[in-house]
Amino acid sequence: MVYQDLLVIAIFILLYSLFSVRIEKTAINGPFLAVLCGLITGPALLNIFDIKIESEGYKIVAELALALVLFTDASNTNLKVVQKNIQFPTRLLLIGLPLTIIFGMIAGLLIFKGFSWIEVGILGTMLAPTDAALGKAVVSNPKVPIKVREALNVESGLNDGICVPVLFLLIALFESKTGNHVDLAFGFGLFAKQIGIGLIVGLGLTFIADRLSSFASKKGLISESWKTIVIIAISFSCFTLAQISGGSGFIACFSGGLLYGAFHKKHKPELLGAAEGAGDTMSMVTWLIFGGLVIRAFAPQFTWQVFLYSILSLTVVRMVPVALVLMGTKSSLKDVLFMGWFGPRGLASIVFAIIILEVELPHQDIIVLTAVCTILLSIVFHGLTANPFIKLISKTKT
Repeated sequence: MVYQDLLVIAIFILLYSLFSVRIEKTAINGPFLAVLCGLITGPALLNIFDIKIESEGYKIVAELALALVLFTDASNTNLKVVQKNIQFPTRLLLIGLPLTIIFGMIAGLLIFKGFSWIEVGILGTMLAPTDAALGKAVVSNPKVPIKVREALNVESGLNDGICVPVLFLLIALFESKTGNHVDLAFGFGLFAKQIGIGLIVGLGLTFIADRLSSFASKKGLISESWKTIVIIAISFSCFTLAQISGGSGFIACFSGGLLYGAFHKKHKPELLGAAEGAGDTMSMVTWLIFGGLVIRAFAPQFTWQVFLYSILSLTVVRMVPVALVLMGTKSSLKDVLFMGWFGPRGLASIVFAIIILEVELPHQDIIVLTAVCTILLSIVFHGLTANPFIKLISKTKT
């Protein structure tokens, strides 16, 4: 029953919100609890949560949740700190991200026999972006050195948008059967279009919408209760317009959020608080469905190869590139290990996995299985280690 499914979601959100402060101080985070709740209440156990949702509908829920989280996280970014330490996110995005995809491809070729280079490229790209929603416990905690927080925040905000054109390029190469010949002009054109349109839409639409809302506020045309809705509407508008225009909605949301935060430096907490809560709620719903339906469907099919790749993806494939690109930055070993470890996989990888379901790859099932397994392990491992590792790094003076 639809109402029964909605009741499970509502009760979980209610209980979590009532004890959120206490929960966030423990080693168990919200996404972990949401997935656990989905498993317990889902068809695998109690069978009281069995929401009927198609893959396209689930993708939209995940996309909008990620869009709102990206916008609000970017709005909270300390631009002065980012500018002062710009080398960290720049290195992570421009060098670390490609290296992560390459390492992911190498691991895929070694573990999955019979995979083409395009298939392991797709798998590596799907699992390269880090998740802003899962990493929020880290990037929002003042105990984490601010340069580390902002580096991870900017990285997670932009890497999923950068991976979108790479993923679409690989899919286009597969579908055109030109795996032995990469058209660089097409690839660069797709990359420039996704990033360029995303930036133009995000910055342009946010500027216009913010000027309009400021005018309405000065004239007394907008009530206090609707100011939060304006932020949510801007983020969703950035995402959808960029997608319609052929750009990256994720880039649009993050760039728009940066601009919005620059416009409202003095009033961020009161303006963004409720919107952040809405984004967290949408993320929780996504994880609840993931635990109740997605894991039940895929977990019985996990193989040792899938587990091995997932573990490597969360460790060596992520941590070695981070360590390499941070060489020469005078970063402490704790900072390097912390940034390397906290690269959680989540909403972006879910969206990419659903996209791959529409592509008739020879090893489509294994690719999606591996993505699901990696996300599940990330929720558990990163969720359980967030607070303990934050305590360790907070003792280091940076």
